[in-house]
Amino acid sequence: MMREESAIPLVFKVIAGFALVVLLLPLVIVVLAGLNAGDYLTFPPQGLSLRWVKSFLSSPVFLSAYFYSFLLALCATLISTVVGTLAALYLARSSSKTSGAMRGFFMLPIVLPGVVLGLALYVFFTTTDIGLARTFPGLLICHVLVTCPFVIATVTASLVGFDISLEEAARSLGASPWTAFRKITLRIIAPGISAGCIFAFIVSFGQFETTLFLAVPNHEPLPMAMYISLRYKFEPTAAAAGIFAIALVVISTIVTSRLVSLRRVFKA
Repeated sequence: MMREESAIPLVFKVIAGFALVVLLLPLVIVVLAGLNAGDYLTFPPQGLSLRWVKSFLSSPVFLSAYFYSFLLALCATLISTVVGTLAALYLARSSSKTSGAMRGFFMLPIVLPGVVLGLALYVFFTTTDIGLARTFPGLLICHVLVTCPFVIATVTASLVGFDISLEEAARSLGASPWTAFRKITLRIIAPGISAGCIFAFIVSFGQFETTLFLAVPNHEPLPMAMYISLRYKFEPTAAAAGIFAIALVVISTIVTSRLVSLRRVFKA
């Protein structure tokens, strides 16, 4: 007879519930501030209204910044997912003595403050005169550097305990290296890739510190547009933009999880 798992202590449930409230409270405040009926960004709101939501939807500045951030985050996510997955596979299977140092090197963008990384890239781009300062490719490179460690971390975690003999068995039965990787390895690490993809998109879409130094003139991403609006106007339009940013992150998370679930159904 299998041993029943011990119940979770009440104190742990209380701590987990408190942590959940702390994490969700800022989102609730942003949503309520975006639905404020007053003329300025205040909390508690002076009544509820869709006034500033309509203002966001009719604002060419915020809408262009929103779609620009979406495009930037999408490009950065695609690149970092491919590069991060390949790097994680190499680090997990490499027997080199330098693999540990390389793993630490890949994780440096997480350790370094965003202001330091953004300033360093800006100085590098301007001093080398390679034409990447204040350009979309330069900003994209920065976002890939910031998001790639999250993909490496999640894919590496999914590779822990991976039995390489499964792939070798497929090879011995006549499968090509690519077919064995696609049919065996890729399906096993798919949840890790999906998790890294979600993290990469969220981090890139909300990236502000590095974007502050590398943003393209007259093409500000949404965090920059919100910062400029709060600095000079302090209207709830920025909070209304935050509502749509939160909605986009939630929808992307749900869609990705659904796609993974459907993939598992088709595998069966």
